[in-house]
Amino acid sequence: MNATNLPVEPRQVVEVDWCDRWLVYHRLQELDIPCCCETQKPLQAEASSPTAMIQLWSVTKQYSASRQELIDWLKSCWNLNKR
Repeated sequence: MNATNLPVEPRQVVEVDWCDRWLVYHRLQELDIPCCCETQKPLQAEASSPTAMIQLWSVTKQYSASRQELIDWLKSCWNLNKR
C-alpha cells in the first residue's frame, strides 16, 4: 500500500503527561502542525499528511519514552545504516 493512500484521521488526541503537553504543543506549532491545547482538556493535533503523522509520533515519543528506550531506538537506527 502506498503511504500517500493511507487513511489519515484528521484530528488526533495526543496522549502525553499533563506536565509535558505544553512543551509538545509548542513543538508541534514549530513544525506547523495545527493543534490546540486548552486548560483541563487533552492536547489535540491535526495530522493531515503522512509526514505530519510521523512528526507527531516523533514528538510524542520524545516525551513519552524512557531514556533507555530512546537510546535503544537510536542504536537500532545506527545499525540500520551499517547494513
